[in-house]
Amino acid sequence: MESKTFKVPNIGCNGCVRTIQNEVALIPGVKSVKAEVPTKMVTVSYEGGATWEAVKAKLIEIEYAPEETSA
Repeated sequence: MESKTFKVPNIGCNGCVRTIQNEVALIPGVKSVKAEVPTKMVTVSYEGGATWEAVKAKLIEIEYAPEETSA
């Protein structure tokens, strides 16, 4: 299983968190999604058919584009 943590700058409220968690969880292979308002950080765990590209595409589609950081 893979996991990725990243920042989503436009998380502003718990509604944003719910939208991100609900939408990303619909991607086949996504096992968990955790988003936080105070830090604007999201952690996604996935396996199988899910990829970072699929997660990123969904976030862009729902207007919560991730901020890529070099780590």
